[in-house]
Amino acid sequence: MKTNEEIVEDLLNRLKKLNYVHPKDIPDIDLYMDQVTTFMEQHLSTGRRRESDKILTKTMINNYAKNDLLPPPVKKKYSKDHLILLAFIYYFKGFLSIGDIQVLLKPLSSRYFSDDHDKLDRIYSEIVKIEKLQLADLLKEVQTRFETSGSTFEQYPEEDRDYLQLFSFICMLSFDVYLKKQMIEQIIDEMRISSSDKDRKDAPKKDSEK
Repeated sequence: MKTNEEIVEDLLNRLKKLNYVHPKDIPDIDLYMDQVTTFMEQHLSTGRRRESDKILTKTMINNYAKNDLLPPPVKKKYSKDHLILLAFIYYFKGFLSIGDIQVLLKPLSSRYFSDDHDKLDRIYSEIVKIEKLQLADLLKEVQTRFETSGSTFEQYPEEDRDYLQLFSFICMLSFDVYLKKQMIEQIIDEMRISSSDKDRKDAPKKDSEK
């Protein structure tokens, strides 16, 4: 059985190796559904928890289109902008509801989804750039939290201490996720209110209101 130190070392090594959809790798040609799922599997495979897990399936993609997270394909083909939105959906779906993702991505789809694909591509490239810069800080933060957890439950018997310290580490990571999820949801709720207010202002007035 692995020690706590070995578990966290494996965790940090995995974080360093996690792949993502590189902007330069997204094809400029439109793809059919099978090509889309294959592309996503190739570029996001390290994010799977289990080998049998699917990154994106045809059913998932069809549901995203039905729920207005994704514009419908053109003649059964998906563009570069479709792939960029699918990448965002993949990252968000682990901790946000479909409704929240819809609110979050609606401005991207309505304002930047275009035939030339340049607008959304530049936005995605900018996001990827700032996220890459965060990785080193994240690795340091995880290491620091693990070291902090190692100083907990020192008075407990040795046979219980490893589990309790690992549990403490998981709780520290979970609390961080909980707080950030609360912040994200509050921001999205504000976006939802702003969008509703704008829709009401833009709606044509009834004759009685003119």
